[in-house]
Amino acid sequence: MPTLLKVHGSQNQFFILDQTTLDQPLTDPELRQLTQQVTNPQTGLLGGADGVLVVDRPFRPGAQAQMRVINADGSEATMCGNGLRTVARYVANRDQLDQFKVDTKDASLRVRKQDDLAPGVPAFAVEISPVRFAKDALPFDNLGHDRLLDTPAPELWPRLRFNAIAVPNPHLISFVDRPALQDDVLGVIGHRLNGKNPYFNDGVNVNFAHILGHNQLFVRTYERGVGFTNACGTGMSATSLAFVLLYPEAADFDQPIEVFNPGGKVRTIVHFQNQEYWIELIGNATFTHEIVVDEADLHRAAVQTDECQITTTGEQAAYQAFVSQLPQLGLID
Repeated sequence: MPTLLKVHGSQNQFFILDQTTLDQPLTDPELRQLTQQVTNPQTGLLGGADGVLVVDRPFRPGAQAQMRVINADGSEATMCGNGLRTVARYVANRDQLDQFKVDTKDASLRVRKQDDLAPGVPAFAVEISPVRFAKDALPFDNLGHDRLLDTPAPELWPRLRFNAIAVPNPHLISFVDRPALQDDVLGVIGHRLNGKNPYFNDGVNVNFAHILGHNQLFVRTYERGVGFTNACGTGMSATSLAFVLLYPEAADFDQPIEVFNPGGKVRTIVHFQNQEYWIELIGNATFTHEIVVDEADLHRAAVQTDECQITTTGEQAAYQAFVSQLPQLGLID
């Protein structure tokens, strides 16, 4: 019988479904329905999740596997950095590899095993690319600019400056002070730009960042298709790039940046090579539960906690011990 994994990267929670293990892979409508069912926080599986990570056979030469990201609302994301770390660990275990490439919608991305972050906290590094700044890559319109890079956009909010970067997921970023992290502005902007609006007609991930020190950030994200998340890997990566570009006295290329988030901490490294930017995202890849399911229940989107064989891995306790050692920043409630 098939096995789902419940996993997380910085408490950005997912279920991994390996389609290659099924007698009959799920169709796209079935994947959307399954995702909406199992991720529901009230009625879903094990308290729900932010999405389902679908592992399939690669479609580009040189890749080991393919990852698709189905958001909790049934939409499909181009990429997910936190999710890619967990898929990288799954494929590494399955195929006995330490480094390889994973196909995503826009690119084959390099992944590699790292030393554990702490006892019992496995870690992986994943490539975040390609990077684009042009408005048609996000896309956005009606803001009076072809590119947002430390740019006022009073149509979105007074007195804030914005950055728009696709990595390739679209991200809108603003560097803010401590009070702005603690009020409801991020939620208001995120909700507005992910509904019907004249600026980002396909929605956008919205990130607020607070500079903590040299090569240190705190990032909070309102994620397209999900809402507030404990962490967003592509959001922390895009924000790290903006940090290095806009604050050269506070952030460095090719050096680790500590990025704190409501779910924990990752490291990023921003590179500029061969006239292109890319970001390395390094963080935990935690497996919390193994769930043996009936394949028919997957196709029917009828997976219930009390009807599955569930094994707890024990890794969450190790992750919580790691997080408990992090500085208590008190930046959000």
